[in-house]
Amino acid sequence: MLQVRDLNLFYGASQALYSVNAKAVAGEVCCILGRNGVGKTSLLKALAGQHPVGSGEITWQGKNITKMSPYERAKEGIAYVPQGREIFSQLTVMENLKTGYAALPRRLRSIPNEIYTLFPVLRDMLNRRGGDLSGGQQQQLAIARALVTRPKLLMLDEPTEGIQPSIIKDIQHVIARLRDRGEMAIVLVEQYLDFAYELADSYSVLDRGNVVLSGVKADMDKERVRGLMTV
Repeated sequence: MLQVRDLNLFYGASQALYSVNAKAVAGEVCCILGRNGVGKTSLLKALAGQHPVGSGEITWQGKNITKMSPYERAKEGIAYVPQGREIFSQLTVMENLKTGYAALPRRLRSIPNEIYTLFPVLRDMLNRRGGDLSGGQQQQLAIARALVTRPKLLMLDEPTEGIQPSIIKDIQHVIARLRDRGEMAIVLVEQYLDFAYELADSYSVLDRGNVVLSGVKADMDKERVRGLMTV
């Protein structure tokens, strides 16, 4: 569904990604792994249209989206949950969820009941401000907001960052459930290897903007990957 070919990305004169290739397909989780500052978030921003690429090609369901704007990609079924969650702290939980309507035609502007099945805590907090939620609850809200758009591609940037272990487990179960439906491709950026390993169908390890190791979970040398992720 998603194909990335020879992607190069720059911040001014500094190059962040070097000829990166990757792919994601429905019913699978593709994990992008690596230390801080190696280009993982830059890759997701390129896929979401939030940063222009220097060269290379991004195709989604056979369509070249390399120059497509973020809102156009959202309408194509691409959802991005950024690092740090970026919810609206002064809006209520319900209002945050409704911001997902922007990518939807009017007939689909409703909150799917599945949101409350996946994240039951949100049902009891609909009138609370986003800024009053714990970090873990905010992460659940950020994922739920993305799911309101009915995505076919869900991209998650370090969803375990700063989250208590019990909610990490809840988020792991949600991602596994979404994958197992077979309708959605998931790209997961992570530094927490054990979390990523449990979910991964395929993986790529970045180092200094280059893919230095990639493959399927069955062939992963976990200790070698861990070494590439250790500071």
